[in-house]
Amino acid sequence: MNVAIIGLGLMGGSLALSLKKLDFIDEIVGHDHNEKHQKDAISLGLVKKIVSFNKLKDYDVIFLAIPVNGVIAALQELKDVKENTTIIDLGSTKEKIVTAVPSEIRKNFVAAHPMTGTENFGPHAALEGLYENKVVVLCDLEDSGIHQREVARKIFKALKMKKYFMKSHEHDRHAAFISHMPHAISYSLANTVMKQEKRDNILALAAGGFRSMSRLAKSSPYMWEDIFRQNKENLLEAIELFQKELNSMKKNIQNDEWDKVHQEMAEANKLHDIFD
Repeated sequence: MNVAIIGLGLMGGSLALSLKKLDFIDEIVGHDHNEKHQKDAISLGLVKKIVSFNKLKDYDVIFLAIPVNGVIAALQELKDVKENTTIIDLGSTKEKIVTAVPSEIRKNFVAAHPMTGTENFGPHAALEGLYENKVVVLCDLEDSGIHQREVARKIFKALKMKKYFMKSHEHDRHAAFISHMPHAISYSLANTVMKQEKRDNILALAAGGFRSMSRLAKSSPYMWEDIFRQNKENLLEAIELFQKELNSMKKNIQNDEWDKVHQEMAEANKLHDIFD
């Protein structure tokens, strides 16, 4: 297979590093609207070369590792790909992408969301092994062509990813709770502290707990603004339910109802029983 990757940041760059190790991948090329990203991707050895958008259509597999709005726009320009071409997007929301796929290439398209990443971005953030042993959610796979399903399964299996299958609207609601809301909270937590505490106090007193909770606030505002916009309704529901839980904790602390505070914390402990 010859592979083209649109978007050479963390996700696209890391994907390139992993794909290079697969014996059935012959060539990996890239495309990125950011000229610095293009130069960095070449100097870092992420891809063999940079190609024009139209040249991408000659490749067997096209990965879209760009923000959701970019995925939707790119799909409109890929309506004339060959019958056996496989287009795989890696967007963080799925329903709006799926509904925007032109009918001419619906069979070519596979909607995927690798549940992995870091708070860093750009080609220099690319990590070998980022995808290994992580979950990839494949959405509405029954609408993809038989050949395209097989290609996607083969690639993600070779990357040692754990495959889960669901409808795109189900994915977006789950992602709002598991991924998108935590980012919103992390940004808000960082702003709350910076508006109250001086720099020296933050540096002196911020220990592991605060650093862990605020780590997501390092994530790209451009990318996450796009994600929040695309999954607005599900995100708002998740934030409202979180506020309800936080208000309950606040009320119990105000009223010195420590048994209830303890119970809420004990219930929260069960989350990591699931992980363990």
